[in-house]
Amino acid sequence: MKRIILGLMAATAMSFSAYAADVKPALLFDLGGKFDKSFNESSFNGAEKFKKETGIEYREYEIKGEEEREQALRRFADDGNNPIVMAGFSWATPLAAIAKEYPEISFTIIDGVADAPNVRSVVFKEQEGSYLVGVLAGMASTTKKVGFVGGMNIPLISAFGCGYVGGAKAAGATQVFENMIGDTPEAWGNKPKATEIAKTQMDQGADVIYAAAGGAGLGALEAAADGGKLGIGVDSNQNYLFPGKILTSMLKRVDVAVYNSFKDAQDGKFTGGINVLGVADGGIDYAMDDNNAPLITPEMKTAVEKAKADIIAGTIQVHDYRTDNKCPY
Repeated sequence: MKRIILGLMAATAMSFSAYAADVKPALLFDLGGKFDKSFNESSFNGAEKFKKETGIEYREYEIKGEEEREQALRRFADDGNNPIVMAGFSWATPLAAIAKEYPEISFTIIDGVADAPNVRSVVFKEQEGSYLVGVLAGMASTTKKVGFVGGMNIPLISAFGCGYVGGAKAAGATQVFENMIGDTPEAWGNKPKATEIAKTQMDQGADVIYAAAGGAGLGALEAAADGGKLGIGVDSNQNYLFPGKILTSMLKRVDVAVYNSFKDAQDGKFTGGINVLGVADGGIDYAMDDNNAPLITPEMKTAVEKAKADIIAGTIQVHDYRTDNKCPY
């Protein structure tokens, strides 16, 4: 009997190992493309890290329009890709239906929520990171007027803006200009509009511009650099784009969410449910490197690190616009 049990245990271990290694990961990008130097590119970096470490290839797809979402997701599921990770909240609707049709496949959606046991929904406390970069913006500004350029006019982006307002005003800013690029997903790629908005804000006195607009945000950062002002990047570390002209970047570790989904599936440890990542979890931060170090004074560094510690401790609770569609700052 003992031999039988040991044999079954060995067979189970072998089966688990084979299952754990048998993954065919896939990554579906949002509008704006994988090289948007922001949200999508961060997800791409996470997939690339997994491939480099494991040697396992992954499939990818860049949609060109909203009508492609369900078709692309269903095709990857039919092909047996597992896990399938989607970058962007707009995947939530097609995923909610398709996940139930393919219960054997593990899905991850980033920035959105779909209710199914085989879906991992990863959302972030963007307001916390935006508060931190807002503190730096308020201290760096000489006019005490700063700007925010948002992508699509949705509560998610308003949460970025609200957190930024809170941090900037806490650090002495007297006015924060807030403008959205548009009301449709095309906003993420509308770089000319982002440029126009940033220039208008600078004409009104803003000397620090925070862009949370995906690939379109590059237009705002470029306008700030060309205008002799400072920009603030988002999602990925964008400090290198205009060295000495980007005050910092709000880091949203989309790459970690993608990597963890691929790796957990490979290891047989994938779980569904909602994962909320903030400053305390290492999912949200601000960027420091050689490109922006000369722009951050010791006083600014001390202030932003104190704000970070206070957020982690709960002394500062940054309001999430999404809870009531209001910004109290």
